[in-house]
Amino acid sequence: MATERGQLVLKTALQAGRIMIQNGSEVARVDDTLTRIAQNSGYPDSKVYVTITGIMMALSSEGNAQVEPVKNRTIDLEMVTRVNDLSRRYAAHDISLVQFDEALADLEAHPHTFPVWLQLVAAAFVSGTLEIVFRGNYHDALVTFLIGFLGYAVFLGVNRLARVRFLSEFLAAIVIGVLAIETVKWGWGNSTDDIIIGSVMPLVPGVPLTNAVRDIMSGDLVSGIARGMEAVMSAVAIGSGIAVILQLM
Repeated sequence: MATERGQLVLKTALQAGRIMIQNGSEVARVDDTLTRIAQNSGYPDSKVYVTITGIMMALSSEGNAQVEPVKNRTIDLEMVTRVNDLSRRYAAHDISLVQFDEALADLEAHPHTFPVWLQLVAAAFVSGTLEIVFRGNYHDALVTFLIGFLGYAVFLGVNRLARVRFLSEFLAAIVIGVLAIETVKWGWGNSTDDIIIGSVMPLVPGVPLTNAVRDIMSGDLVSGIARGMEAVMSAVAIGSGIAVILQLM
């Protein structure tokens, strides 16, 4: 049987790893963080196995292994950074193991997410400025700004109302396609293609795709392929939504 301290080490490490995976960390970073937590707790021979759907960890001297499932995944790299900071503070003996565990629980209970209005404004700026930077299309920048704003609002709204994977990307792409075509018809925009390309950019799964490549290059083939397929499915959902509208309109 594991000692009480060993159980706390496992609980804290697994919780830290789950938070990191849920918020978009690559597998190698999670593996390294959990290993260091165990080493700094006096368990240098720990065994860690990390995938994007679950984490298994054992403290060899304790003889027990525990599994932590990962059910939801999003992108919030600030959460990953906060867990890393707590891990470094624990390694530097600035906080105790109990304080580390309590800080993780507080982090999950009170996530420091940006307000929805700021996320929407950021998505709008990404959409509009890409029209200028990559296409040199100043005329359509304002229209793309507004459509990017509305498209991302649909994406966030559907995510909150329906826990169906890839549905939010599909419906947001449909709304973007309809608005892009209609604004050109009304004479508010010049290029439907440019407006659509700029407006869907906030929906593109750039971080998951990058992490998939990093996982594969690190040798984490299971997680890399799984994350890559997840990114591809998101891209397919976006493309399908646009394709449906272009065919119908």
